[in-house]
Amino acid sequence: MQKLITDDLDALINIFPPHIRQPLRQQENVSELLEVVLDLGRFPEARFLQQEIVLNPKDIDEQDISYVTSRVGSFGDDNRAGIERTLHRISAIRNRKGRIVGLTCRVGRAVFGTMKIIEDLIQSGKSVLLLGRPGVGKTTMLREVARVLADDFNKRVVIVDTSNEIAGDGDIPHPAIGHARRMQVTTPSMQHAVMIEAVENHMPEVIVIDEIGTELEAQAARTIAERGVQLVATAHGNILDNLIMNPTLADLVGGIQTVTLGDEEAKRRGTQKTILERMLPPTFDIVVEIQDWDKVAIHPDVGESVDSILRGQPIGSDVRWLDKDGEVRLEKQEPETAINYVKKINKNRQQANRNDLRKLYLFGINRKRLEQIAKERHLTLDVVNNLSDASLFVTSRSYYRRKAQKIIDAELAKLPVYVLKSNTPPQIRQLLNDVYPRDDTDKTGSVKLALDEAEGAVDQVRNGQKMVELSPRSAYIRRLQHLIAERSDMTSQSVGRDANRRVRIYK
Repeated sequence: MQKLITDDLDALINIFPPHIRQPLRQQENVSELLEVVLDLGRFPEARFLQQEIVLNPKDIDEQDISYVTSRVGSFGDDNRAGIERTLHRISAIRNRKGRIVGLTCRVGRAVFGTMKIIEDLIQSGKSVLLLGRPGVGKTTMLREVARVLADDFNKRVVIVDTSNEIAGDGDIPHPAIGHARRMQVTTPSMQHAVMIEAVENHMPEVIVIDEIGTELEAQAARTIAERGVQLVATAHGNILDNLIMNPTLADLVGGIQTVTLGDEEAKRRGTQKTILERMLPPTFDIVVEIQDWDKVAIHPDVGESVDSILRGQPIGSDVRWLDKDGEVRLEKQEPETAINYVKKINKNRQQANRNDLRKLYLFGINRKRLEQIAKERHLTLDVVNNLSDASLFVTSRSYYRRKAQKIIDAELAKLPVYVLKSNTPPQIRQLLNDVYPRDDTDKTGSVKLALDEAEGAVDQVRNGQKMVELSPRSAYIRRLQHLIAERSDMTSQSVGRDANRRVRIYK
């Protein structure tokens, strides 16, 4: 089955002033338009998948902003509006006085045929949670799910549409949802209440929800599932691990609690006395990680997957994709053993530049704060999502003491671990000073210089020198140097006191 895409692009183009509308229509690839950005005092831009184009060398003024806002619906508390009976979304940027100074006008498309890859899961009647990065097609798939369940399977489907993202603007929903019914939400903070209202007042067999993002919404989802209603929803997160580590949304997969075991039980299990366990049955039976428009990874038993992750056991998943003929292909990804997982990490790291410590894996670190401080220093961070791609594991002392499985995996793979005392700005600045020295000609105290020195010492010992003593370093950096020695089958020890403490490497 070939995908059919509809977007009613003319309805969006017609909201722009003539000096923006006309050059936009003249673009050869206008059918591939993603969004138009209008910011006060800047040139209007059209954004496509592969490029951005200035539509007119004339700055946007207040009249241009007013022209557009007068031709779209009302802006809600989430600063979003739409065009009646279309899926296009107009998002506003306001100044401190509440006046609109910028607009992002995004093309909304109904893509028919996107849910073929998970149709059997939806048809099973089990609750399904869709995860994936922004722009990967979660909402598009959700819209298609609502239509197929309502039209093809004759289910009573109710959509809780917080930002009119699924069924479009206006009182009459877009035809892309078929015979599914839509309940609008007056303000995003009331989404959880409308979810409960949908169950109590309208007797749905299926409830469809986009972007579960608060604890109240997670609790409402559990209430709905316990009443025997099928849930199909999206949530903030790319993979299952993200939900487990998110205290706000962890209830969607059963909730996580800390349990203290007795000495005998901990010995029997071969674990620490304090462990993490799942509290309740998951709200959702199945989790679908959308990796690309035509590729997904499926966890068919969420409870089993969560338990395995918390116990530090590797998990497998079912990977599906659509081939060039539109047929669904399936591959069973077997779980990796701990040994193979460590080997995979080491192999990937050896292929990368061994001295490049700028691929950061963050665990328990406030990423927004880190990025803000990096921005102040005009730094571009390289934060990776996979442990196997990282060259430096960054965590906080409180997380490091808990010895979560990710930290154990990093240490087994001899991945350098940088431990911050806390998530405070001074500690984060110290991290950035170590990893990104301000002046490349003066790298005293930098991580890269320290590890270069350790690698050089290893080479000298291999070439016959009995012992090499390194320069004095901080405790954090000495730990990294010890890891390099261990990884190279060398012996190392710290000697000296206070500011003169340093590492010796020998066979």
